[in-house]
Amino acid sequence: MIYIIATLGCKVNQYETQAMESILLSHGHRPAAAGEIADAVIVNTCAVTAESGRKSRQAIRRLRDENPGAVLAVCGCYAQLEPDEAEEIGASVIFGAADRAKTVEAVEKAVADGTPCRAVDKPFERRELEKLPAGAVSGRTRAMLKIQDGCVNFCSYCIIPYTRGRLRSLPIEAAQTETARLRDEGYRELVLTGIEVASYGVDLPGRPGLADVIEAVAAVSGGMRLRLGSLEPTVVTEDFCRRLAATGKVCRHFHLSLQSGCDHTLKAMNRKYDTAEFFHCTELLRQYFPGCALTADVIAGFPGETDEDQAETLAFIRRVGFADIHVFPYSRRPGTPADSMPNQCTRALKAKRAHELQQAVDEMRAAFMAQSVGQTLPVLFETEEDGLWQGHSDTYLPVKAPGEGLRGQICPVRIDSVEGETLKGTIV
Repeated sequence: MIYIIATLGCKVNQYETQAMESILLSHGHRPAAAGEIADAVIVNTCAVTAESGRKSRQAIRRLRDENPGAVLAVCGCYAQLEPDEAEEIGASVIFGAADRAKTVEAVEKAVADGTPCRAVDKPFERRELEKLPAGAVSGRTRAMLKIQDGCVNFCSYCIIPYTRGRLRSLPIEAAQTETARLRDEGYRELVLTGIEVASYGVDLPGRPGLADVIEAVAAVSGGMRLRLGSLEPTVVTEDFCRRLAATGKVCRHFHLSLQSGCDHTLKAMNRKYDTAEFFHCTELLRQYFPGCALTADVIAGFPGETDEDQAETLAFIRRVGFADIHVFPYSRRPGTPADSMPNQCTRALKAKRAHELQQAVDEMRAAFMAQSVGQTLPVLFETEEDGLWQGHSDTYLPVKAPGEGLRGQICPVRIDSVEGETLKGTIV
């Protein structure tokens, strides 16, 4: 079977897509070459915002039209919420945000004999984390391991609890087993990901925490360094920082879920912290991981947000001094409390505020890259072009350096200059 598999959305979706592709490859199937029409198209969708849903539908239609006659399979959060729409677009295999292995089985059967399948479960009835092969496809140097799924924070703008369901965690022993396997396969970096990793372990016997699983994974990681997915600020305590720093394995890059730098807006979002608590987290991280890169997400134009609220957010992000921020205009998501809130911002106002935020972000990113010049950073090299090897520093900045045969190696690189969005350096 010749397949095309596409992903929209978060790192968890990326992890689940690569797991499906690992299964497909193990069954003897192969990806379509450029321009080749596939026997099956699988689209792993996102629905975190209405805009995400629109992009998912757009991707489904495009791949359907480019591969006439192919079995069209749609899975993920959009399919979980809108299975009827997925069917109307032309999907004959429809799964929600679970059962990735069964999705592959259903695709294989549909290609073999045309049998359609629609299997969208009830998210809050899920009890265990789905077992999927961890790692990466095509010999990448960085692997991902999903240690947690589900979310019960119920932020007022977010639909994800209704697609991902209750909290489920990967037992520590299983996380260690997968980590050891990936270590032995030669990976040099492991990304620990999940929908809401700060809640890791609340469903497990003894209620181990995120620091416990990170310490356990670090103990068997060998030459791999560890990188964390998005963190809720509530998990960042002094004990947490001290224990992570003591492993000597955790990369100095922390993505914190901010969403707004205004306390009034944070409360309307039903976030579980205020700006003072968030700022304390950043101080702790910088104390235990000097020079670390702090990144975040910020929503522009949330319902009820005033010009004063926007000014507070701008002042706060500058005060923190982020290395980068993903800025996106608020997108209404039917089924969430924020969708029915009064004082919705206009599209033009959301775009204006997003632009203002992005200008500040561009300045902060440039400053963070500039301060890297003269430093020596550990870089995991991944690809080569015209004699220059490119990889990422532990602070997750792209770095280029001349060399030979560096794929999969972590090397100290003295940063000599900034060239556009990339650092240029010399191996020392």
